[in-house]
Amino acid sequence: MALTAVAVDACPYSSALQLPAFSAKTRLLVIAPHPDDETIANGVLIQRVRAAGGEVKLVLLTAGENNPWPQRWLERRLSIGATDRLRWGQRRHIELGQALRQLDVPLAALQTLGWPDMGVTDVLLRSPARAVEELAAGIRAFCPDIVAMPSIDDRHPDHGSAYVLTQLALAQLSDAPLQLTYLIHGRDGQECLVDVTATPEQAATKLRALEAHRSQMALSGSRMRRLAGRVERYAPVLPALLMSRDVLPWQPAAWLRPLLRLSVVDSSTAQTWPWSQAPLQRDGGGRYRLELPDAAAAGPRFARLACSLPSLWIFDRWGWHEL
Repeated sequence: MALTAVAVDACPYSSALQLPAFSAKTRLLVIAPHPDDETIANGVLIQRVRAAGGEVKLVLLTAGENNPWPQRWLERRLSIGATDRLRWGQRRHIELGQALRQLDVPLAALQTLGWPDMGVTDVLLRSPARAVEELAAGIRAFCPDIVAMPSIDDRHPDHGSAYVLTQLALAQLSDAPLQLTYLIHGRDGQECLVDVTATPEQAATKLRALEAHRSQMALSGSRMRRLAGRVERYAPVLPALLMSRDVLPWQPAAWLRPLLRLSVVDSSTAQTWPWSQAPLQRDGGGRYRLELPDAAAAGPRFARLACSLPSLWIFDRWGWHEL
């Protein structure tokens, strides 16, 4: 496998830049919020594992049914109702099966959770214990040694929340596999990165798999080819550095604070407050620090900042922060 280390000098864990050699014993689990994420961000990695005789499983969180503009264009309709979205999700499922066939992954390797498209965050915040256990059960059943998941820096809300859910689910396991994050929307804030480069044949196969997602290519073909044409870059999930992470990275303007909601979630509970009622303190540098009474509780915990006003802009402004 061709690997390229990026920002090595800034990475405190040089060993994290080495991926294991793939073999018939490799078991790769890919977490995909939507159909096409498996190909755009992981098409080469999947091929590398399959070429070595390894096994690949795909956990699909949503059917990608809430994608109205391509549906309006292809179906020549303006109004999109619940039945229309269901039909669109079924179409995308068929396309996903065709893409997996190109990547040499059997349809039996696909597990679909059926969560709502653009609603993964709501699933997490409304019933975290149930969502985490549902995902953890799929991970336990497969026993992967590598898990590829969306990055916490991804600004699509389903992607950022998929990272949080995966981390909470993996914390339920006794033995943690190698964890890699991939980024599709936004800029990567990680410093320890590995690139998985494609041979010409693998690049061509990945493009054929992408073309199988015809419903998405209809209006966004150029953008999707550009995204899929990038070198597949992964950030290993590294051991936490010894530093205070209850300090929030956000400094919202005063006029915006009445519109903000702060959420904190762990593997069993979720809490949400208006900004003015959240358990926050200012430190000497003017930064906001969370003051949670059970802050010493074991297990990962994440905070999310969001605006309560509805918007046509689907991407997160602030996203998630690991505590």
